[in-house]
Amino acid sequence: MRIISYLIFIMSILFSQEWGGRPGGFLRMGLTARSIAMGGGFTAELDHSFPTFHNPAWSAFLVKRHFGSSYSNLTLDRRLAATSIAFALPPTAGIGVAWIYGGVGNVQGRYTTGLKSTKMQTGENVLLITFAQRIIPWLSFGANFKILRYDLPITESDQVSGSGIGFDIGLLIKTGKYTTMGLMVQDINSNYQWDTNDIYTQGGPYKDTFPLICRIGSRYNKNDLKVIGDIGFIVDTFSILKLINGENLYAGFLPRVGVEYGFLEQYFFRGGYGNGRFAFGFGYEYGLFNPRDSHIDYSFSLDWVSQSAHTISYAYSF
Repeated sequence: MRIISYLIFIMSILFSQEWGGRPGGFLRMGLTARSIAMGGGFTAELDHSFPTFHNPAWSAFLVKRHFGSSYSNLTLDRRLAATSIAFALPPTAGIGVAWIYGGVGNVQGRYTTGLKSTKMQTGENVLLITFAQRIIPWLSFGANFKILRYDLPITESDQVSGSGIGFDIGLLIKTGKYTTMGLMVQDINSNYQWDTNDIYTQGGPYKDTFPLICRIGSRYNKNDLKVIGDIGFIVDTFSILKLINGENLYAGFLPRVGVEYGFLEQYFFRGGYGNGRFAFGFGYEYGLFNPRDSHIDYSFSLDWVSQSAHTISYAYSF
């Protein structure tokens, strides 16, 4: 048991990421079961449960209306949920609205004496509004506008909240019959702005800025096999200013890759690596009101320090 503890400790150091503790981490974990099972590299792939999250430009290529919902049960009483609807805006545009939630429950509160008080929970919420325009038949451009809020409990009845806005922009290129290419810049100017004057004697306005992520990805789809992947580059939003001032910077690559195999055009088996996790999963496509209008998916993921997650998603197109 001691050896296992040492191995987990060493692996935590070796594979730790400086940006892991930066704001907005729940938006970098992956949201839907299908995307997580395939490593999350969906910059050039359509996610039926959440068409606009990985690349807002996808909404301009939608033919049907897509509704999706997803829930992840993580270790340490963490949870992650999302609900999305997106549809085409004829003749060449698309729009979408989504809500994303990440939080931690069963946080044991304590009085200044050390005695236990009530249990509390934290919560991060994002309202995401999407618009995309198809410029030419094989090229589209889209953007996500984000309204962000973070609620952090202080006592049983008091909490401090941070809020802010942010943007994503994406480009989608239909490069061939079986291939697609995508570009995405995530969390432009995304931040939480806090005001702690009412809590601390020396409190004041404070801004937590999200890291900036640039991704390029592609997909190959032929017959029953689909291969997807992307490469991301994550940097401090204010890298140039900090470099001039001689401050410490962080940067890194985020590779993600996955495969999906379809059986009888109804059953799907998936596997992949991305966001520091290995994952696998499966999906089932069926007809609820019309043929093949519903998808239900499951994924299991495991990271380097044995933190596991179960995710289930549902998608309906009409």
